[in-house]
Amino acid sequence: MKSRLRRLDTTALVYLALIGVLIIGAVLIATTGRNFFSPGNIRDILTGMSVLGFVAIGQTLVILGASLDLSVPYVMSLASLVAAQTMSGDDAMVVPAVLLTLVVTAGIGLANGLIVTVLGVHGFVATLGVGLMLKGYLDTTYQGTEGSVPWSFQLFGATGIGPVPISTFIMLALAGLVAFILVRTRFGHHLFAVGGNSEVARLSGVRQRLPLIGAHIGSSVCAGLAGLLLASRLGVGSPTVGSQGSYDLLSIAAVVLGGTVLMGGRGSIWGTIGGVAIFAVLDNLMSVMQFNPFLKDVIRGLVIIIALALYARRRVIARRVRFTRSPTDSTTAAGPAPDRNPAPDHERSQG
Repeated sequence: MKSRLRRLDTTALVYLALIGVLIIGAVLIATTGRNFFSPGNIRDILTGMSVLGFVAIGQTLVILGASLDLSVPYVMSLASLVAAQTMSGDDAMVVPAVLLTLVVTAGIGLANGLIVTVLGVHGFVATLGVGLMLKGYLDTTYQGTEGSVPWSFQLFGATGIGPVPISTFIMLALAGLVAFILVRTRFGHHLFAVGGNSEVARLSGVRQRLPLIGAHIGSSVCAGLAGLLLASRLGVGSPTVGSQGSYDLLSIAAVVLGGTVLMGGRGSIWGTIGGVAIFAVLDNLMSVMQFNPFLKDVIRGLVIIIALALYARRRVIARRVRFTRSPTDSTTAAGPAPDRNPAPDHERSQG
């Protein structure tokens, strides 16, 4: 049984863990006389998944490229304000507002990518600096909520098909698109190569800057989509809606929990979605059970540490199995037999 678990893909392990969390959640909530799988509770879980899912999809891109994006909460807040102020309650301005928001957020991502690639600043520092600049702009320009979102756009965050919100369908569609790009396109292959080993990628002829710039643009655009969803739910734009949710750290945690290596080069979008789902289920469970809010962060931290410890142990075991010598391949494991009559040095150099 243990050997089978070791052979499982990391993404499969994430979803096995999600099933386990669902079962534990159902049992615990049943003790309170409630139904964990009621349509209302399922909708609450999926609603919690949507915003974090958008941000985590973009965060996966930059982490695969061995970078980070700490500016996402402020990008989300700015996106909600740009959208709400542009719409001003007018249905006719919904499409222009959405397009303008995506262009603005793409510009922020382009700036992040250029700072990382052209100036050579690490993604952690670069995006932290850009995030602080955005925070300063938001704090000095806005004193509270601004603008208004028309009812037609509020349907984006308020309606669904059965217990599944429309926003969840859109988030999953985006995940499918990004997964396709990563697996089937040159951009995806180059991003994995740059994240795995930038020097090897350079020697292989991969243009290192473009994948990282594209990843940062994608991250900011995904954060912009999350900001649009929050504006749809609130009905207004808010300068603090992103930072209040700590979406920068939570998105990184969801990506890491989903099996993406923090140093880049290995991971998957669907593993990230599994990590987002685990956090959504845990948050819902702790809310229903009325856990102390500070205890929620403790449990999130424990989940991340345990997951990383298990991933690390699986890699160590995999290395041991790979290099263990079996009785049937002792000659192969030990290496080729030494040459009894070695050729002279000049012959070996010519050969």
